[in-house]
Amino acid sequence: MAHTQGRVGSTQDVVEPPVRRPLAAVTPDRPREIIAVIDPVFAAPGDDVTASVRPPLDVVERVAARMTLHLHPGEVVAATPDARLTLRLRREDRDARPVRLQEMAYHAVEAFDGVTDRDGVVDLGVGWAHISRKQDPQTAEDHAASAAEESVRGRDLQPRSSGAHVRQRHPVVSWWSASRQVVWATLGCLVVPFLALVGLYAVGLDISTPVYWALVAALTITAGTIWAECSHAVDPPTVPDAPPGPAPRATAIIPAYLPNEADTIVETIHTFLSQEYDGGLQTVVAYNTPIALEVEDELAALAAEHRDLTVLKVPDSTSKAQNVNAALRVAEGEFVGIFDADHHPMAGAFDRAWRWIADGADVVQGHCVIRNGDDSALAKLIAVEFEQIYAVAHPGRTRLFGFGIFGGSNGYWRTSALERIRLRGSFLTEDIESSMRVLEAGGRIVNDPGLVSRELAPETTKALWNQRMRWAQGWFQVSIRHLMPIVTQPGLTLRQRLGVVHLLGWREIYPWISLLTWPLLGFLAWRDGGLDLTSPIFLLLTLLTTASGPLQTIAAWRLATPELRRHPRWFVASAFANIAFYTELKNIVNRVAQLKQLRGEHRWVVTPRSAGRAHSTDTEPEEVAA
Repeated sequence: MAHTQGRVGSTQDVVEPPVRRPLAAVTPDRPREIIAVIDPVFAAPGDDVTASVRPPLDVVERVAARMTLHLHPGEVVAATPDARLTLRLRREDRDARPVRLQEMAYHAVEAFDGVTDRDGVVDLGVGWAHISRKQDPQTAEDHAASAAEESVRGRDLQPRSSGAHVRQRHPVVSWWSASRQVVWATLGCLVVPFLALVGLYAVGLDISTPVYWALVAALTITAGTIWAECSHAVDPPTVPDAPPGPAPRATAIIPAYLPNEADTIVETIHTFLSQEYDGGLQTVVAYNTPIALEVEDELAALAAEHRDLTVLKVPDSTSKAQNVNAALRVAEGEFVGIFDADHHPMAGAFDRAWRWIADGADVVQGHCVIRNGDDSALAKLIAVEFEQIYAVAHPGRTRLFGFGIFGGSNGYWRTSALERIRLRGSFLTEDIESSMRVLEAGGRIVNDPGLVSRELAPETTKALWNQRMRWAQGWFQVSIRHLMPIVTQPGLTLRQRLGVVHLLGWREIYPWISLLTWPLLGFLAWRDGGLDLTSPIFLLLTLLTTASGPLQTIAAWRLATPELRRHPRWFVASAFANIAFYTELKNIVNRVAQLKQLRGEHRWVVTPRSAGRAHSTDTEPEEVAA
């Protein structure tokens, strides 16, 4: 291709065979290429709001002309007869390629918005494939088109790849494989470091001193961060004043997987219908189910009875992210709140969230509180843990590092920001992944611990294990994908970069470091024939276990909602549980989750929910902010 700049071409230009060159002409700087397909769709007219149609061909041709502004020299874009865009692009390095294609998706959305006067959300898919010796341009286009169709179903604007270059693994997941991962994740932290210390000592290399000081530094960083988060969380942020003028309409989106949440969804809907918001509140229940359920008829009857309730079945959905993205087609609000199907927001939640949005925030994350703590000892432990997370760690970290995160529920988005970012079901923690893209895009996420919503804790240890495994593996996925791109992102402050390194890097490394104390102590005992219990390492461990953990628990009790602060024994018991086993259990989960991800296990396991016990849910914002 001899063109000096990007251009609009024909579909034949895109899939023409590459120019054959003599062997001597093959050089490292020879451009390699990919085929990309952008598949745009709009909501189809009619009652089925999940149905889609492609725009007219003349619209796609005008968009193709606008897309040339974003092409590199020699690249081609064409409008296909079936109203899609197909592009032949230079193949960049592996890390930059999805970033470039993501930018192309945003440019395409802007172009469609610019050439049409149609209201509503543009759902477009992006697929790509290599041109290689194993894959000619026509075959690459076929694979890219297939990947674009999958992207359309996800409604997340996420580029997907397909073709001969894509390697897929389908490991067998069983009780035996999970047991081995737990054993390896534990013994690997104990036996391997000990044998390494002994082996190096046997050849005349004693590294116990640098290991000791590295361990001291690691534990000090962790303890120092906990102390800093606690100190910053003690002084909650001040809620902005209400802006002048009337509040805009808002939308509450409740994504649900009904076989799992049929017991809670009706109660939750009634909670939202009773919400009072000055601008008017639309509630959208976007659900998927593989089987017909009786509760669907009840949902339909409620929707017929209440004008501000929309019940949206998403037949092709397989994830919470797809349900949320589908709900954007019917969302009427200037901002939207996203809630799991067991959440009951406090009175005045949307008025309070609007103050932050009007103040310039793109996302507001509230305080999630466990409302069934009385049900069991496990529920009490989780209730206190949630206070440590949502009342201390999240708000403290937001103020410490200058950015917050969206936690998946009780989060409020500026609608335009959510339409651009979308949630991605390919990540097990689509909430954290979307948070990182907001940060990359220069958006602002704030945390308001006084913005309370109450939810149910998992009822069994198995459900808790599955939930935390999904969270931990999802965090690891996000770390792999976003750590380096964000750290090298221009425009971030040093404080934000340090926060990203801590959040996505250090939290993945520390679970492996946390057990190194024991192999080090074992080596010292083996080398010296005993162990000096007055060693500074014991003083350090004592300081950490008796100060950092309890300090966070005390801060959690001090900042907890009134109904939980009435139970100081829950917090005392939780502090002892953390020291005895719970903290290490969470570290094991993190280590196993990383092994699962590296092995290629990506199975989603839902958390069972029941209606739980009824508890008071209406607490004034001023009370919980204390």
